Amino acid sequence: MLRTPDTISTLRDVLAQCHTIAVVGLSPQWHRPSHFAAKYMQAHGYRVIPVNPLVAREGGQILGETAYASVTEASAALAAQGARIDMVDCFRKSEDIPPLAAEAIAVGAQCLWMQLGVFNEAAGAQAEAAGLRVIQNRCVKIEHARLFGGLGWMGVNTQVISSKRLRKLPY
Repeated sequence: MLRTPDTISTLRDVLAQCHTIAVVGLSPQWHRPSHFAAKYMQAHGYRVIPVNPLVAREGGQILGETAYASVTEASAALAAQGARIDMVDCFRKSEDIPPLAAEAIAVGAQCLWMQLGVFNEAAGAQAEAAGLRVIQNRCVKIEHARLFGGLGWMGVNTQVISSKRLRKLPY
């Protein structure tokens, strides 16, 4: 059983301390959940590093950042810039998590975050034993919006409170 509690204070600490996020499985397609969550985090001051082997093979970019084939490759490139990966955010199947946990440990990340529906107790225990905080079955975007005031009607913070539904969206 994992020891990192998914308390509000833990989630708030992780989101406040981890400013560079390697998003494993980040899609270049705007309508995919990984792209939407990464774009939201980027808009809120986080540096998002795409980890997508298919895009990296073509030398492409996602959200204006160079895509890398692995967390290790991304970490090496960031180290050359004097930066490091703070969080490894996994948009992958639960079975794909053990090698990602090993990479997160190897690069010295502070947190291994598994998105909604993703659980891997063994990989999580391995990461926690190495000193990483482990969050499972949670969405970075949802938790950030919930804890830092970004939620509103349809997930958009309009800063307008009303009981009437808008006929025309503000965007």
